Amino acid sequence: MDYKNKLNKVIQNIPPSGIRKFFDIVTQMPDALSLGVGEPDFVTPWDIRDSAIKSLQKGETAYTSNHGMLELRQAVAEYLSYRFNLNYCPKEETLITIGASEAIDLSLRAVINNGDEIIMPEPSYVSYAPNVALVGGVAVPIKTTSDNGFKLTAQSLESAITKKTKALILPYPNNPTGAIMTKEELEQIAPIILKHNLIVITDEIYAELTYGGNHTSIAGFKDFKERTIYINGFSKAFAMTGFRIGFACAPKPIMDLMVKIHQYTIMCAPTPSQYAALAALKNGKADDYYAVRQMRDSYNERRKFLVSAFNSIGLKCFEPLGAFYVFPSVQSTGLDGEEFAQRLLAEQKVAVVPGSAFGASGKNYIRTCYACSMTNLKQAVERIDKFVKTINN
Repeated sequence: MDYKNKLNKVIQNIPPSGIRKFFDIVTQMPDALSLGVGEPDFVTPWDIRDSAIKSLQKGETAYTSNHGMLELRQAVAEYLSYRFNLNYCPKEETLITIGASEAIDLSLRAVINNGDEIIMPEPSYVSYAPNVALVGGVAVPIKTTSDNGFKLTAQSLESAITKKTKALILPYPNNPTGAIMTKEELEQIAPIILKHNLIVITDEIYAELTYGGNHTSIAGFKDFKERTIYINGFSKAFAMTGFRIGFACAPKPIMDLMVKIHQYTIMCAPTPSQYAALAALKNGKADDYYAVRQMRDSYNERRKFLVSAFNSIGLKCFEPLGAFYVFPSVQSTGLDGEEFAQRLLAEQKVAVVPGSAFGASGKNYIRTCYACSMTNLKQAVERIDKFVKTINN
């Protein structure tokens, strides 16, 4: 059969994830060091795992509400109020999802009509643009650079808006750059958003992984709750990637549509994962929770080490203040990010992700994840240093 004309053309034209491409190669190289996949190297705290186990032992294996367990939604609302001064109704404005990834997909499907333009900073998470395309929208990237800390500016936002612009994806702390936006910086773009009546999809999955200051959500700004879809989850802060559990909050008219899609495609998030997430929030506010503080402090130590190491090697690297990535430029080597990553893996068995996986503006960069042991980071740096010296010679 000739499948070319039988299959969805939009999906055929979407390239596979640049992250998974290198991850798949690494799995076939047992002695390779991977700085590629953005996954905590910590095991989920025991009290969280124990809660999931006990839910199974008690036979809590049935469907929950489509929205998710009410007790969990209440805990989410309390957490957001305590940590970020956000106020959402647990019953009507909160949804438990299959990770933050499903929340992103639901958000886009709920608001995009065919041909709508969705603005997003670039480089950014690999899923945004493909998900926009899958629902008939048009992704409009705004190039950011290390010169301004990979931040979205009022001028660049204003210049990208057209009559077709529907929404802005605001992904800070950012994957892959580790950039953050402060309250003052968000206040500079807020008037532009209001002026053009845009919807904001704010992906704050790394909110608990910030260094040197408190995270601020634009969802808490005056007149923003009504236009904002807030996305977060448990994967990064609580090291719960495999539990696939996240959440979204939005005004009821938007949330009603998101839940409707969720009903027909997912039904509800896995019940044991919901009990685990409930334990994560109930056993201590995130910033007071020892396990979260311990992970964040460890990441911060690794972050400082890796930024210093790359700059010493000659790969210019700005200092990221969020997430667990650094995004050094490899332009000084004469290679672009794709060439650098391929050769580094082949010659020194160190896996990083080409910056181009996160948009064209990342062409001359690589993303390196420091969610791995300091021992592995030091070994990886030694190999990268040797590789760069080989190129320069």
